[in-house]
Amino acid sequence: MYKIRTYNTIAIEGLDQFPRDRYEVASEIAEPDGILLRSASLHELEFPKGLKAIARAGAGVNNVPVQRCTEQGIVVFNSPGANANAVKELVMAGLLLSSRGIYAGMNFAAGMANISSDEMGPMMEAQKKQFKGQELMGKTLGVIGLGAIGSNVANMALNMGMNVIGFDPAISVDAAWRLPSQVQKAENIQQLLGRSDYVTLHVPAIPATQNLLNKDTLATLKQGARVLNFARGSIVNSADMIEALDAGTVACYVTDFPEPGLINRTDVLAMPHIGASTSEAEANCAIMGAQQLVEFIEHGNIRNSVNFPNCELERTTAHRLCFANQNVPKVLSHVLNLLAEQNLNVVDMLNKSRDNIAYNILDLETAPSQAVLDAIADDEQVFHLRSI
Repeated sequence: MYKIRTYNTIAIEGLDQFPRDRYEVASEIAEPDGILLRSASLHELEFPKGLKAIARAGAGVNNVPVQRCTEQGIVVFNSPGANANAVKELVMAGLLLSSRGIYAGMNFAAGMANISSDEMGPMMEAQKKQFKGQELMGKTLGVIGLGAIGSNVANMALNMGMNVIGFDPAISVDAAWRLPSQVQKAENIQQLLGRSDYVTLHVPAIPATQNLLNKDTLATLKQGARVLNFARGSIVNSADMIEALDAGTVACYVTDFPEPGLINRTDVLAMPHIGASTSEAEANCAIMGAQQLVEFIEHGNIRNSVNFPNCELERTTAHRLCFANQNVPKVLSHVLNLLAEQNLNVVDMLNKSRDNIAYNILDLETAPSQAVLDAIADDEQVFHLRSI
């Protein structure tokens, strides 16, 4: 019986992915094989020895100590794209809210509760000009980050009649295929900022994106642009953004990550981190995370890992050997020699690497003995080993 520990409230659609005859799933399991979580922080958690994998039901993994997991041979998964539609739709709302006097107009109307109906109509007509905005059609949207969410946003903007400029120095082949041909490519972030009426951020929170929008980059922004941040708070330097708002460089800042200095400003629309807060997105993320755990625990296959190479091999035998090692020469050949010495035939195999980690799946004709497994584990370059 495999054991899965959950943190936070996980959508039932995700929990249903664990077959009840093979999995025990609960929030109080002490020695889990896998962890499924949303936003709970694991940085202070001491991982049990038998923990094999952690799946984050969401895209960001800043609540998971990824480096420590890697050192302990624990695979960390995320759920890229599972919440893309939810975020895309909120970006659409942000674009509209930043363009038209919707929020201010609604507040104005709400303040007229004690005015008679005879007075209300004329007063609204007289004051509505102060809420005049601008249309999105024909304006230029700059999309920084063209992964699952960014490409969805680009498609949406094109369908709304906007021009779209994209910038992503780390775009994957899959993401490039998803991107419409009408999206113009910016050579650098400064070029994008200088040409965009609206800028939306969709990059992960990593050291390279820390304070991506700062005093220097904001200085290249087109005067009066609107900026939307539904990615991570650390990507925008709040103090520099406030200066840009005060100077009129930024006409409106829409953020899903409020900070004290941004509150109660008429040029800031702050939301309480609700970008992926839909029942559909929570279900999609939970399903993806759970399926990744099942596939890895039962078959050793890796898909959407943030610290191990993606490696999937259709199973051909009942005996599978999976191991990870430092990505240096002769480790795989050493393991194959150990198997050959015991007359263990390899029917199929796959080897993938990512940075300094190599991961291997070997389907064997017969089961390896404990002595063989011990010999493989004794290789100082091997830090993750399972016979499934």
